[in-house]
Amino acid sequence: MAESILPKAESTKNKMSLEQTINTAIVTAMKEKDKVALDALRAVKSQILLAKTEFKGAEVSAEQEIAILQRMIKQRKDSFEQFSAQGRNDLAEVEEAQMKVIEKYLPKQLSPEELEAEIKKIIAETGAASMKEIGKVMGIASKGLAGKSDGKSISEMAKKLLS
Repeated sequence: MAESILPKAESTKNKMSLEQTINTAIVTAMKEKDKVALDALRAVKSQILLAKTEFKGAEVSAEQEIAILQRMIKQRKDSFEQFSAQGRNDLAEVEEAQMKVIEKYLPKQLSPEELEAEIKKIIAETGAASMKEIGKVMGIASKGLAGKSDGKSISEMAKKLLS
């Protein structure tokens, strides 16, 4: 049921801010009585409003919005793993469903092959040759690939390529 509201939100993503897109999706989820999507979207809206108040009412930048979404996905992923390990599949399923809803609002994630190619390019640019220079690679990769891949994947790939 959540799938029906997400393509609409995705198609309007470039024209509206994330906050406006989420508000529109919340209305749609209410009309469709999609509780999982509604809970996930309300949580996103809450985090955006918290970020706005943290910056004294200033608009939240696209980079900050991506960071908020990534943090929320990471929290749900951690919760999913904890609930699964404890045999609480009912709660794990809710976390997984919310994670899928939130992921729809992130930019397209890089595949492992695309990530490897991007990091190889960064390694060539920086001239890094050993693990001692991973800081240079991670600094550029973290900024350049923000929203396209999570930090853990970037770090693992950089370590693999430099070792």
